[in-house]
Amino acid sequence: MSESTAWPAAAGALDPFIRAHADEAETLRRLPPATVEALRDAGMFRLCVPGVYGGPELDPVTLLDTLATLAVADGAAGWCAMIASTTSSLACFLPAEGARQLFSDPSLISGGAAAPSGQATTAEGGWVVEGRWAWGSGTDHCDWIVGGATTDTGEYRLMFMPAASVTSLDTWHSSGLRGSGSTDFAAAGAFVPTELTTRPGVGSPTCDSPLARFPNFTLLAACVAATMLGIARRAVEEITVLATEKRPAFARRTLATSALTQVDVARADGAVRAGRAWLGEEVSAAWQTVLNGDRVSLAQRARVRSAAVYAAEESVRAVDLSYHLGGGSSVYSSNPLQRCLRDIHVASQHIQVSRRTLETVGQIHLGLEAETSLF
Repeated sequence: MSESTAWPAAAGALDPFIRAHADEAETLRRLPPATVEALRDAGMFRLCVPGVYGGPELDPVTLLDTLATLAVADGAAGWCAMIASTTSSLACFLPAEGARQLFSDPSLISGGAAAPSGQATTAEGGWVVEGRWAWGSGTDHCDWIVGGATTDTGEYRLMFMPAASVTSLDTWHSSGLRGSGSTDFAAAGAFVPTELTTRPGVGSPTCDSPLARFPNFTLLAACVAATMLGIARRAVEEITVLATEKRPAFARRTLATSALTQVDVARADGAVRAGRAWLGEEVSAAWQTVLNGDRVSLAQRARVRSAAVYAAEESVRAVDLSYHLGGGSSVYSSNPLQRCLRDIHVASQHIQVSRRTLETVGQIHLGLEAETSLF
């Protein structure tokens, strides 16, 4: 079995276990310890760790398929694996000493938030960090937590802080992705040595790795979209089963015999496949550019970002179609369609798949000045 099929297959093998613990994740508002252990043991939190540090360093297309497969089982589990794995890609940009310290340990889980919500003051050998960050997905089960910070020299840096120096705040009372534990977190006086910091979008990779040459924020956007495609696939799966079993009130035949059901199921399935096809095409093309030894152009990055937004929007459309087809059955918390609806609409709020991204894409297409440092 090739790597391109082995990792998605390994994710698929976890499906029954993750599904069995999804309700518990909703109740806890974080992943249950058993789910965390299963994902960690399968390597699903470190899919982007470079091979030089003992990681699997998945190619981007295989990465998308693996994350989507996890999200079919449970959107929150897929989301946490996505955040942790894309955080692990920062090993490509940390000083080698820091990257080895963190990512040579196969059991280590990292996560956090890139927003520059912290402040960092210069200290001997590093910085002292203070701040509060939102959307700390999975930070309750992380060993190291990243927070974006503005230093007293005016730089934007990502700071890796040990979990013991970070306080988790009970803010994650959300409509969807409840099991992701995307709570706020704070640091007060955490010391971060220089080797555990990096400046995103500035400088060159610190290790010789193909994945290090793939634009990092572009990779994140594609992974967010892939996770949403997995949630949408689950919704289509659920409505397909429900339609063959359910007889609507005052109807003699199953929901599947309705022409409206047939049309909308086809639309929902087509939306997911179209989103995956375009995203996969653009990511594959950009990856081939990297393998050819060339730099991924701004135009290519714009196409991947546009495809990611499209995949996200089509995922929302597929879930909405599926949910409405389910009628009254969809509204119960026991029905996975209800969770899919809540999860997909929360995921759609991520800045990496925001419609605002298309403004920058349009500026690039039109040859206008655009802010692309984090593109």
